[in-house]
Amino acid sequence: MKTQDIFIAHPQTIEEENALKAFLKALKIKFEVSNKEKYNPDFTKKVLESRQEAREGKVTRVKKEELKEFLGL
Repeated sequence: MKTQDIFIAHPQTIEEENALKAFLKALKIKFEVSNKEKYNPDFTKKVLESRQEAREGKVTRVKKEELKEFLGL
């Protein structure tokens, strides 16, 4: 029977990584290792820039009662 569950592990050391691989191989469980970053680097850069702008006060503040008008609703 095939399951739809996906397990994500976050080994902290090379020893933990090797142990996980050995365990999965011993049980003949198919697995893959992903070295991709969690987020797109361009997206991360934009978020960091936005945080910096907020620290510098470069923000637009909208009062709750003016929100619909601001959003054009």
